[in-house]
Amino acid sequence: MKRNRMQQKLFLITIALISISACTNQISEGTKNNTKLTSFVDPFIGTGGHGHTYPGATIPFGMLQVSPINGVNGWDWCSGYNYSDNIAVGFSHLALSGTGIGDLLDISFMPINKKVDLSKYFESRDSIPYKSTYSHNNEKASPGYYQVFLEDPKINVQLTTSQRTAYHKYTFTKEDQQSIIIDLGYGTNWDSATKTHITLEDVQTISGYRFSTGWAKNQKVFFVAKFSKPIKNHKIYSDGNLINAVSTTGVKTASQLFFNNSNTALQVKVALSSVSISNAKENLDTGDFDFDKIQVAADTNWDGALAKIQVESPTDSLKTIFYTAMYHAQLAPVTFSDKNGEYRKENDTIATASDYTAYSTLSLWDTFRAEHPLLTLIAPDKVSDIIRTMMSYYKTKKILPVWTLYGNETNTMTGYHSIPVIAEAYVKGIRGFDAETAYQAMKTTMMQDDRGLKEYKKYGYIPYTLIDESVTITLEYAYDDWCVAQMAKALGKEADYLFFSKRAQAYRNLFDKNTGFMRAKSVDGKSWSLPFDPKYAVHRNGANYTEGNAWQHSWFVPHDVENLIAMHGGTETFTARLEQLFTESSEINGDNTSPDISGLIGQYAHGNEPSHHIAYLFNHANKPWRTQYWVREILKTQYSTLSTGLSGNEDCGQMSAWYILSAIGFYSVNPASGNYEIGSPIFEKTTITLSEDKSFIIEAANVSDKNKYIQSAMLNGAVFNKTTISHQQIIAGGTLHFVMGSLPNKKWGVHNTKINE
Repeated sequence: MKRNRMQQKLFLITIALISISACTNQISEGTKNNTKLTSFVDPFIGTGGHGHTYPGATIPFGMLQVSPINGVNGWDWCSGYNYSDNIAVGFSHLALSGTGIGDLLDISFMPINKKVDLSKYFESRDSIPYKSTYSHNNEKASPGYYQVFLEDPKINVQLTTSQRTAYHKYTFTKEDQQSIIIDLGYGTNWDSATKTHITLEDVQTISGYRFSTGWAKNQKVFFVAKFSKPIKNHKIYSDGNLINAVSTTGVKTASQLFFNNSNTALQVKVALSSVSISNAKENLDTGDFDFDKIQVAADTNWDGALAKIQVESPTDSLKTIFYTAMYHAQLAPVTFSDKNGEYRKENDTIATASDYTAYSTLSLWDTFRAEHPLLTLIAPDKVSDIIRTMMSYYKTKKILPVWTLYGNETNTMTGYHSIPVIAEAYVKGIRGFDAETAYQAMKTTMMQDDRGLKEYKKYGYIPYTLIDESVTITLEYAYDDWCVAQMAKALGKEADYLFFSKRAQAYRNLFDKNTGFMRAKSVDGKSWSLPFDPKYAVHRNGANYTEGNAWQHSWFVPHDVENLIAMHGGTETFTARLEQLFTESSEINGDNTSPDISGLIGQYAHGNEPSHHIAYLFNHANKPWRTQYWVREILKTQYSTLSTGLSGNEDCGQMSAWYILSAIGFYSVNPASGNYEIGSPIFEKTTITLSEDKSFIIEAANVSDKNKYIQSAMLNGAVFNKTTISHQQIIAGGTLHFVMGSLPNKKWGVHNTKINE
């Protein structure tokens, strides 16, 4: 009897444990299902090394980027911040995400608890009296939110933002003096103030402007700031002089504002405009200073943006890398038009975006490759608005933009890659812009004479004796020509189609069949640049290649890969040279090499954009399993969860967009073709939300680190044996199912016909 009671007791305990376990599993699963995607984002990824990202607060494609600035003049501080640092000099409202350009960082606010002398010009960060140290142990960032504790004044800083208004919350130590420094004259890196202005409008409001020159030669930023408590006292300086007034204008103006210390928290709302102070006031959110409410709204906004592509994996680090990439890919382009639609153009006139949003920060040399193709999937409405912005700038000079920043054309980098962005959008069915006008802009741009086009048209290539970076420029103009041809064909312009298709063959003129490289050629059409070393690189002056060498630039013929293979002598020679690219020693020869050549696997440089399509070229040469192998190697070695987790400049979303597309299983080698190349998916399941009632699902059965090779595939239940998938197939919705394995299936995706040997 005792034994039976003992058995019964054990039975009941077992049942209880099972019940508890079941409940725990349900809670765990429920928590998992309710976990916000923003929890996987780490904005500090890329802030170290050469990533050049910023950790501050913004919303998807938002107007403001409110972020800490370290005050260091250096390439790795292009965003104003580098994770290796621990000193802050302010919190600015404009920042570039992952570029190699030291600009913006305008309208800097810095809380402080003492009076300082702002009459002096600070030659370096060391002389700034309001700087403060901080520790990464007391610094946090998440989508739409940033927090840091300033150790010297012992002030906790919190930042968040809405579409056009930044919110600051400063929590001071009890009884401490509460003060804010606004130094409009201070600039870092390339930026230098030319004219600034401050006005105390009332006891809770200041306004002003900051005009500056740098990379953007004529940058005009107007602002207004409203405080949660009255300004008790103030000091205003203009070009080193203390001004006894409530308003001043000078090259370098600054102000220190003082507030009562009755409440430890001081809040500030700040809005900007490229047009006027009155527009900045209109951009400023109405309502109270409910910081927490704005932060929650920003987080919710980001969660929806991240959910456009949802991935499933048992490895949290992969989800962190992926969703941080999704975050970075939606930081730029940035909203530029004000609430009333107005924005400044490069000729200093004011345009109005009456039924669209105008955008700035168009890093087109980088982003046409993967960032813009990604946007055609997750934000097609923004693609048409970006193109309409391009067309607005085209009206000014009758040339499409190259790299626009805050109402300025910087003319940075080679080619006219607004052209593939437009062609891609039209080929993919995006119609929110005037196609005929856009085509005329594309054609007119490629028929003018600036930036090497005169030489390109005369010789059929650009001679290195006339223009630097001649090989890269020639190859990129050939691709731009092909894109114009595709647009002409789509619009029924047969003569233009034939003309630009012929000109798109310009790459042939620089191919050296003896070495297998694209090489610089003289005006005589015969003489190569000597001596020739495919590992040699020089930055800018005297360069034949842009930020790279012959190894990295000789593969850019995305519109005619089959002929590139044939010129090499066939698939075996071509793939042997591709393999050598990845296995060659990684030294870069030359005394003035570009810092952009980073993320090296052999001579493949993932840290810079010219290499981004190369691993997918094996698909065209009947060896897709080598694409699968090398794509996985790049995914594994060039991205991580560390602050140095990007192997090169983020470049306004391009580095992250490469990861996003490649991780889910495909990439846009030739964006304007409307097709994607299949690689090797790393997630068990990916869901791309196309609309409320339609999605495209990618499944990868048995996927793992070892199971990187595609064994078979089915699209919507039918056998799929191709290495390309079209944009139209994806946006139609459905399921692409892969079966993965540890050994290559050398029959899957192989063409029935061979490239001419």
